[in-house]
Amino acid sequence: MRKIWILTKREFITSIRTKSFLIGLIIAPVLMGGSFIVIKLSEDKLDLDDKKIAVIDHTGILTDDLITIAEDRNANYTIDTASGEKIRPGYYFEDVLPDTSNLLQQKFQLSEKIRNKELHAFVEIGPEVLHPGEDQERFRITYYAENSMIDDTRSWVGRAINNHIRKLRVDELNLGDDATDDLFFWINVNGMGLVSMDENTGDVTDAKSSSLADALAVPYIFMMLMFMMVMMFTVPLLSAVMEEKGERIAEVLLGSVTATQFMVGKLLGSILVSLIGSSVYIIGGAVLATQAGFAESIPYHLLPWFFVFMILEIIMVGSIMIGLGAACNNAKDAQSLQFPAMLPVILPMFVMFPILKSPVSGFATAISLFPPFTPMLMIVRQATPVTIPAWQPYVGLLGVLLFTLLMIWFGGRIFRTCILMQGTPPKIGNIIRWTIKG
Repeated sequence: MRKIWILTKREFITSIRTKSFLIGLIIAPVLMGGSFIVIKLSEDKLDLDDKKIAVIDHTGILTDDLITIAEDRNANYTIDTASGEKIRPGYYFEDVLPDTSNLLQQKFQLSEKIRNKELHAFVEIGPEVLHPGEDQERFRITYYAENSMIDDTRSWVGRAINNHIRKLRVDELNLGDDATDDLFFWINVNGMGLVSMDENTGDVTDAKSSSLADALAVPYIFMMLMFMMVMMFTVPLLSAVMEEKGERIAEVLLGSVTATQFMVGKLLGSILVSLIGSSVYIIGGAVLATQAGFAESIPYHLLPWFFVFMILEIIMVGSIMIGLGAACNNAKDAQSLQFPAMLPVILPMFVMFPILKSPVSGFATAISLFPPFTPMLMIVRQATPVTIPAWQPYVGLLGVLLFTLLMIWFGGRIFRTCILMQGTPPKIGNIIRWTIKG
């Protein structure tokens, strides 16, 4: 045991004394959360350039009203009355008569104007938008722009046209303005959580408004934090073991300790470093969230689950990395094996958002109980506001524990067989043979 502690201490000190550890500790969360920071810093940096938009109106009756609606908006909603500063871009529409002889050529010419920055966009209004028939092409409203999918102008144009179409339909029914006020009054649907009861007092507490932090931010942070810890402190084990093997350091160490002690020391060193790194991030994140007024969104009850799953994930992935590192003879071998070994860490990232959308679906349940993916995906499901069946985390934990023991056995057999072996390439057939036969 004393020898394992010495090796663990060596790995721990070697890791935390490097500049890369300190730099990674600072840079990693910046890279992972950089998009949120940029969004926050740029939320007030609006595009205030006026937008010139052409309208091809096949009905012949909507463009003039659209221009009037835009003029009212430009006059009353683009300037801050208190400061006199411009807060929104102005929208300026121009009527373009449809070229019935060659409509496609006309739309191409307008597209060229957009490319040359003479127009921001152009809109085509179908001839049957007022009374839609069976042909969808004839009642379609189409918005053409270089970046139409995330263009705020497109949303405003759609609302303005549809609201005016509704008014025209109501006018045809000869209803007065007083009778139609309620018809156009829009009521938003507020998202709320569930009503709960205090287990100690028995008092019923009213539901709270659902927040983006509870639905997305907390599960995302848990997953990214575990991903960072695994990537920072287990993936490098492959290269480290390969270098120690190539430089004959492993031979010297194995003169004093067994291969099992050598491997366990490396794993424990990685666990200690990851615990320090994750604790720094969690404490720092909790302090920032409290200062920002999100203290109630911090799921302290999930922290034990997070650390248990993270430790098992590090042991699982680290064992394979150590075994594969012992099988490598040079950097080329290490590069070819590193990506396949990282798949259990990378693949859960691709299914995170479907799971966030429906945490208790059959797909979410099945894939989170698949042992290589369980640590990252089960904590994501637990961090959502949706109640997960109580038995699933425990079954997942048991599966991960058994699978981790299997990975330790696989990695250990490869490590003991290959750590002193030179010249044999780490082909798939050889790795399988080393795993089975030793």
